[in-house]
Amino acid sequence: MPSFPLVPGSTIGILGGGQLGRMLALAAARLGFDVVIQDPEENAPAGRVAARQIVAAYDDRWALKRLAEACDVVTYEFENVPADTVSELTTLGAVVSPGAKALAAAQDRVAEKTFLAEIGVPTVAFAPVHDSESLAEAVARIGAPSLLKTRREGYDGKGQAWIQKATDAEAAFDRIGRQAAILEAPADFGRELSVIAARGRDGEIACYPVSENHHEGGVLRRTVAPAKITPATRDQAEAIAAKILTALDYVGVIGVELFELAGGKLLVNEFAPRVHNTGHWTQDGCEVDQFEQHIRAVAGWPLGPTAPHHHVEMTNLLGADVDAWKKLAAEPETRVHLYGKGEARPGRKMGHVNRLRPLRD
Repeated sequence: MPSFPLVPGSTIGILGGGQLGRMLALAAARLGFDVVIQDPEENAPAGRVAARQIVAAYDDRWALKRLAEACDVVTYEFENVPADTVSELTTLGAVVSPGAKALAAAQDRVAEKTFLAEIGVPTVAFAPVHDSESLAEAVARIGAPSLLKTRREGYDGKGQAWIQKATDAEAAFDRIGRQAAILEAPADFGRELSVIAARGRDGEIACYPVSENHHEGGVLRRTVAPAKITPATRDQAEAIAAKILTALDYVGVIGVELFELAGGKLLVNEFAPRVHNTGHWTQDGCEVDQFEQHIRAVAGWPLGPTAPHHHVEMTNLLGADVDAWKKLAAEPETRVHLYGKGEARPGRKMGHVNRLRPLRD
């Protein structure tokens, strides 16, 4: 077992070699840590900025053994890492943070909503679906319109279908491949918010200012932070995040997506046990960004300050948007973050920009 806090020169393993892993690796390097990435894609974006990459599937036991032996602590950049992988790493003696409990809850939307209900965090009404009979029962109970989502995987609007009326149910089930699913009641919300929060190994919790998020076609397009909210809304968001972090005995950064209803009540849409797209604004808007905060937490360091020093509008660069890099780089208020990906396919996240303005505006 490693001794915490980890000293500079220690090694942090990251499962996943995409853009989040890349930004985590860069943050770890600033703090004096080496990073080992495990990802099945050779020359992955994160692997190119890390000390080393293990090119292997996440269920490759030999590769996991090498990762466990090489690293003082292991984390992950996305929540669809197989749960068995975390179990295997733990068996091999690795410390994995966040832990298996958070991963298991986030991987299954029914488990996630059930967990939130058990700890008293408000969500929309929901019901599990696994066949035509349970689908009919769910629609009868939840009503229509309602949203049918696959229980596992699916992100950025994928793996979901609206049921506008009861007779649409079977067609919607077909559209998601008749996979195990969850049926959710619609939320009559005015806007989508999120809070990025962290919990250290000593139980310390730090929350970033709440952000307001705008989606297009199920994909996050823009985040504005700090959001214009009341102190009561801020306190509600922070209390929700703290309750989730504590119940999971969580270590690391978490993203909690929220619906704000007309009366000011917040509902949790979902949470992600990792650094989050809606937290990218912190890279240029806060004293310590979400990536450094995550590394601090898993390494057992004190959490850093989360106070903002600028107002930020973060915009994702999707597909060919990245071709405007030269123009964007010439804008004095704009900070460009590119992910080192190759083909700019439509809808693919190629980077993001943070546009800054003084907080007083």
